[in-house]
Amino acid sequence: MRNDSTHSATHSITHSRRALLGAGIAVAGGGLLAACSGGGHGSHAGMDGMDHSGTGAAPAGYVSPDGPEVAAAERKRGSGPVRKVSLTATPARLELGGRTVNSWAYGDDLPGKEVRVTAGDTLALTLANHLPQATSLHWHGLALRNDMDGVPGLTQRAVRAGGSFTYRFAVAHPGTYWLHPHSGVQQDRGLYAPLIVEDPKEPLSYDKEWVVVLDDWVDGVDGSTPDTVLAELRRGMGGDAGHAGMDHGNTGGMGHGDMDGMDHGDMGDMGGMDHGDTGGTGKAGRPGSRGPSRMLMGATSKWLGGDAGDVDHPFHLVNGRTAEDPQTFRAKPGDRIRIRFINAGGDTAYRVALGGHTMTVTHTDGFPVEHARTEALLLGMGERYDVLVTARDGVFPLTALAEGKKRSALAVLRTGGGAAPGPSARPKELDARPLTADRLKAAESVRAPGGGAGRPDRTIKLDLTGSMAAYDWAINKKPYRASQRYAVRAGERVRLSFRNRTGMWHPMHLHGHTFALPDGGPRKDTAIVLPGRTLDVDFDADNPGLWMIHCHNVYHSESGMMTVLGYRKK
Repeated sequence: MRNDSTHSATHSITHSRRALLGAGIAVAGGGLLAACSGGGHGSHAGMDGMDHSGTGAAPAGYVSPDGPEVAAAERKRGSGPVRKVSLTATPARLELGGRTVNSWAYGDDLPGKEVRVTAGDTLALTLANHLPQATSLHWHGLALRNDMDGVPGLTQRAVRAGGSFTYRFAVAHPGTYWLHPHSGVQQDRGLYAPLIVEDPKEPLSYDKEWVVVLDDWVDGVDGSTPDTVLAELRRGMGGDAGHAGMDHGNTGGMGHGDMDGMDHGDMGDMGGMDHGDTGGTGKAGRPGSRGPSRMLMGATSKWLGGDAGDVDHPFHLVNGRTAEDPQTFRAKPGDRIRIRFINAGGDTAYRVALGGHTMTVTHTDGFPVEHARTEALLLGMGERYDVLVTARDGVFPLTALAEGKKRSALAVLRTGGGAAPGPSARPKELDARPLTADRLKAAESVRAPGGGAGRPDRTIKLDLTGSMAAYDWAINKKPYRASQRYAVRAGERVRLSFRNRTGMWHPMHLHGHTFALPDGGPRKDTAIVLPGRTLDVDFDADNPGLWMIHCHNVYHSESGMMTVLGYRKK
């Protein structure tokens, strides 16, 4: 990872150094999911690279991920120039800035190398899996064909260890997106990368463009892995006290026994894998655990309505660097800079500010908004914001405060001489009220008809339930099963009514669509639902298939806070 950046707005697609295997087909949801290899849809080449365990049959009467309805929707998106990219998921030794850890990543980079295409292109990305586990790729925020959405057990078979798969789909909408696995808690390792879709008619004018990926990090630190963290959380608080949000609502006594639907790929023999940097001993937090306890106590935030998170990540990163050895962005005084912020964290919201500067928000989750000026932003996991800043003369901290967790990530903007800010730099702009999506309005060009005030054809009520004590997060008190369906029909205006019955905030994400926040609010695919609150969002059912709805806290989702939106056959 370079420590200095001179990125401009002109980029090219990068390719990995490894040669890749051919693509295969997958079978899920009761239908054949054609992977797009050189042989096109329906090719059986490379079928031995796919893991065919654990999907089960879908209920009758629903559109299958590879059905004719999905193919028809893809044809409407067009078929522009093909951009071929290769990506290798592999064990890697990553240098975070003063700390080296063993983890998993895409190649040797953290974040993975940026994928950049133009709206209208067809992306053909071949994933080679060199991990000891099955994996997948989800394209967070994209409205794409359902059989390329990357959810093992629902839209595809997991890509088994040693196998490969080619994801091929039309990319319709410009914006800031990202890619990550949808297999267990793999996302909380180094398996993520930016996906930037350029607008061929870009209306913004700027001199430089930077992509800033925020992340909370635990993997390989004193023996910890995301899997050991999840295991500790699932043991629950028991008789422990002091967690600010310990009682998160009545779940009707639901436990973890009914979790058989949560198969996101073969997790393998975890006991046989060594991911950790064992140079430090740490203090075991629970009998049988590797390394210290990572359960977070007493983290609170008024902006998140109370409890800020479950996991005590030891490091917080900007573009893979700790605050002790941050990335430096270089510019000239007066340069107009576009910054694309992506929160790739597993359990952390970030409050972001650039010292000495005001930011102008132009987009959220890839879609334009009426421009709004702010000194600070709050990003939940999975959210993205684009901003414009005009660089001043000097050296300035770009600080991402781990909201409620009392730690920070840092990068540096340098346009002139002077000492760099230290790792604990906290610009005064962080003390301002952070801008959140509910304070934005959609740009007129992407506003829902009637400003989103029209009556929906269908309302789906989704109660967010569970507790920290039992760690039994769910939707409508039901932990995830791949066979679940909340039915919609193509052409409907659908309202999702998220009612947070817990004492904790949840960033809720809808696959394959964007929804409109109330009262002319922005178009988004991920939105924060505060504890005790209800959030109604509307979307048009215009992308048939089986689509996940889930909390983007990876530990909540993997513990059950996921469900499926299913299109009914006509």
